[in-house]
Amino acid sequence: MISQEASDDLTWNDPISVRKQFLQLLHNRFPVILGGSVQRSVYKDLVLLLQRDQYLTLPQLRSKGEFSFEQDSLVEGGRLGPMTNGTEYREVRQYRSDHHLLRFYFLTRIYSPYVESILEDFRRGLKPDIIIVSSCVWDITRYSLECFQQYKESLHKFFGQIKTIVCQDCPILWTLVMPLGKKIKGGFLVPELADAYSLDVLDLHFHFRLNLQHRMPDGVHWDALAHRRISGLLLQHAADAWGVKLHYPPPGQGQ
Repeated sequence: MISQEASDDLTWNDPISVRKQFLQLLHNRFPVILGGSVQRSVYKDLVLLLQRDQYLTLPQLRSKGEFSFEQDSLVEGGRLGPMTNGTEYREVRQYRSDHHLLRFYFLTRIYSPYVESILEDFRRGLKPDIIIVSSCVWDITRYSLECFQQYKESLHKFFGQIKTIVCQDCPILWTLVMPLGKKIKGGFLVPELADAYSLDVLDLHFHFRLNLQHRMPDGVHWDALAHRRISGLLLQHAADAWGVKLHYPPPGQGQ
């Protein structure tokens, strides 16, 4: 396991070693990421890391819906459709190489007719090897006054459906909302619900509670260092789920 000292740092001790393990871990695997703009940046950092050891630039973090990002492709929505900030916005991205496939779906709600269509794609097409999902801020701020109860019901619907579609050994990793600004407080998803569906939970709220200097001025988004740290946490969770032992160098070496 990664040491506590390394775990608390936003940088990795040996980027070359970690990237090599990352490439091997995702070799011929199909991760799918679902969620909002923070999850899109998670996807972008993974796409970048699959190709070279660099951090996302500020324009890359801020942009959305572009036709291509670091040799990926825009499959649906984004600049292929109306560019809005509303709940009907869509964006599906995909990165493919000889041995890696990674896909991102932008969600404004954890369960809806659109999400049902995504699940149907999984049912009929290629099955993901791991699903990384988060949806909360839009769910509880952009819909009805009964949003909290509807949000919990939608979570039950989503996880109930997806557990019947993906392969039994496909990890489903729910990432809790990272610390937000004063207007919204994060860290949503009751532990009982996670236990009921045998989910793996990554508590990003906990991991970043002491690193608020890496949060953007808008109070929602995060910088490139934070997203590279998220990639490391996801790498560890995926490795644990697949029974792969990662080899991290001792803290302080390779920096």
